Amino acid sequence: MGGPSLAWGEVTQKAEEILEFQDQSLASPEMLYGEISPILNPSVERKIRYFQTVIPDRFQEWLDRFQKYKPVVEKIFVEFGLPKELIYLSVIESGFNPRAYSRARAAGPWQFMKGTGRAYGLRVNWYIDERRDPVKSSVAAAQHLRDLYDRFGSWPLALSAYNAGAGKIARAIRKSGTRDYWKIRRTRYIRRETREYVPKFMAVAIIAANPTLFGFRVNAHEVHQYDEVRMNNTIHLRTVAKKTGLVFEDLRRLNPELRRSITPPQKDGYFLKVPLGMGYHVKNIRDELKQWSQPPSQVNWYRVKYGDSLSVIAHRFNMSVGKLKGLNNLSKNLIRAGQRLRVSDGVDELSDDGNTKWYRVRRGDSLWAIAKRFSVSVRDLKVLNNLRSSVIQVGRMLLVNP
Repeated sequence: MGGPSLAWGEVTQKAEEILEFQDQSLASPEMLYGEISPILNPSVERKIRYFQTVIPDRFQEWLDRFQKYKPVVEKIFVEFGLPKELIYLSVIESGFNPRAYSRARAAGPWQFMKGTGRAYGLRVNWYIDERRDPVKSSVAAAQHLRDLYDRFGSWPLALSAYNAGAGKIARAIRKSGTRDYWKIRRTRYIRRETREYVPKFMAVAIIAANPTLFGFRVNAHEVHQYDEVRMNNTIHLRTVAKKTGLVFEDLRRLNPELRRSITPPQKDGYFLKVPLGMGYHVKNIRDELKQWSQPPSQVNWYRVKYGDSLSVIAHRFNMSVGKLKGLNNLSKNLIRAGQRLRVSDGVDELSDDGNTKWYRVRRGDSLWAIAKRFSVSVRDLKVLNNLRSSVIQVGRMLLVNP
């Protein structure tokens, strides 16, 4: 792909023309939450060059992936009265990858932390993580950005708060004595990542206005469309695929919020997304689909003794401290003698109907060894358990034969 076909000076001039045109077209009585005027300064120019020369292939992949979701996201942001340019925030957050997951445990195209996602109505449980739903997470992102703008009254400050958190930006404003993001950016009151966040967003917004000018392609992609069928029972996507002839991977792609490819048990049912035009067919055979049932759980408990700590107990039962805290809803590492702790939520190998099997990972296990043991491929194991890498934790339950 390489760099642009024009000299850098010409590109800068063209970019300035794009910004001038955007300034004229942004004024709209329907825009309730101000407007964004992308700025072309040295910091933004450096980001543009970085996308062009350092990661051009990756950036093209981001643009291509976002293209099919763009009409849907843009419609949501317009309905909230937000500037359209804000939709490109998802590009720098994740390249609009619904299955993106960060080291900080942020998930989905908008990289919501679990607490923030739940605050905006996104459900996260054993079955489902709506932070990965392209539509629901975009609605939550629009609400969150609107709230940040209401608090700070400036899009550069709101965007930096999206990255760093509202509390940190409020402290930076108080300590620096200014509400000018570009002045705060030159202080030590915000992290480097946040200092670079707004210029990165500006660069993406400028490139997206005319990708070909900067050496990128505008590839045609099908718009994210689908039919919905209400599932009243818990059904595995493989069961749906086998019964209907649909492709399992297509169902997974359309329903990235399903953590284990199983529809959740909900009082009002779950609306499963299926390829456009196939809703009627799936609805007709819905009652014939075999219900998935969770393997029986055998809960083991441990009574804390004097001298015990979470790390000692976790090591004893081959699990991480995080897993132990999660099983017992602990927010701190403090435990007391006599306290009962849950140390297991299942057994090593389970079968609820003679077909569905689960396996608890033991020390020394690998995906290759487990796959060989249960006569499945490593790829199938990854797909069944939504694994992005071959790294597995001791104590994790793996679905090995749906």
